[in-house]
Amino acid sequence: MYETIQFIHSYWAYLTLLLIILATLNALKGSFTKPEFSNKDFRLALFALIVTHIQVLIGLILYIFSPSAMGAIKSAGMGSVMKDSILRYFSVEHPLIMLIAVVLITIGYSKHKKKENPAQKFKTLAIFYSIALVLVLSRIPWSSWIN
Repeated sequence: MYETIQFIHSYWAYLTLLLIILATLNALKGSFTKPEFSNKDFRLALFALIVTHIQVLIGLILYIFSPSAMGAIKSAGMGSVMKDSILRYFSVEHPLIMLIAVVLITIGYSKHKKKENPAQKFKTLAIFYSIALVLVLSRIPWSSWIN
């Protein structure tokens, strides 16, 4: 079961990253060019929000069953996990930063809906999605993705 969840989490991450990048670039473009906020813009931001929430749910399930996350904390204790950089990465850093990124995407999406001006909508999405994208890129396990 663990391998299946890990497989889904790993490959869903490609879609998640792609949509976050597209939504961020779209919001940045809209911030600079000042077009009308269309249904396409709304949907792109929404789909990025949806796939990131699905990714977090898959990730939380994986975290519970992972021997290098919750399993390491249960068996070795938090003190030992924090001393080991690899265990700390998978048990603390990756999940925490990804969760913060999803919270930022959620806040940005929620705030943009309350704006009336299209420029403000794009700016709000651009700020929150850009910060989230930087956080996501900083905590992707690149060694697993490249190999």
